[in-house]
Amino acid sequence: MKFAACILLMIIACLLLLAAQDDSEAQARSQVLALEKLWNQAYKAGDTKALSSILDNGLVLVEDDGALKTKAQFLSSVQAPTSNEEQVAPESLTVRVFGKTAIAIGVIAVKAKENGRVVTRRERFIDTWLYKNGTWVCIATDATPMK
Repeated sequence: MKFAACILLMIIACLLLLAAQDDSEAQARSQVLALEKLWNQAYKAGDTKALSSILDNGLVLVEDDGALKTKAQFLSSVQAPTSNEEQVAPESLTVRVFGKTAIAIGVIAVKAKENGRVVTRRERFIDTWLYKNGTWVCIATDATPMK
């Protein structure tokens, strides 16, 4: 009888642990989704202060042409007055959580002026987030043009 009670308590403890883990993952997913939306809004507005707060200082950014940029280079390009991008709109976005790491995968549509005409291109992106010092920060990002 005691053995059965111990087994039952272990099963209940495991179920409670799994439920807590699901809640934690859902909360992390929700936080990273909100940060992805903030990133798009800040980028459109040229808000480098907001972008700086969500990007890790060691950020590795791979541009759609394969070029590597640091956080400082990226932020400098955002505030450049020659920026020709008019609109960045996410079409899809999902987040997968792996402990203190989260991967955001999605597609964005970029509307820009090129050679005097407006063009729209789509890019698939993957952002890697790390839970660091009590907050989520993006540590790596890559965008690949879609045809």
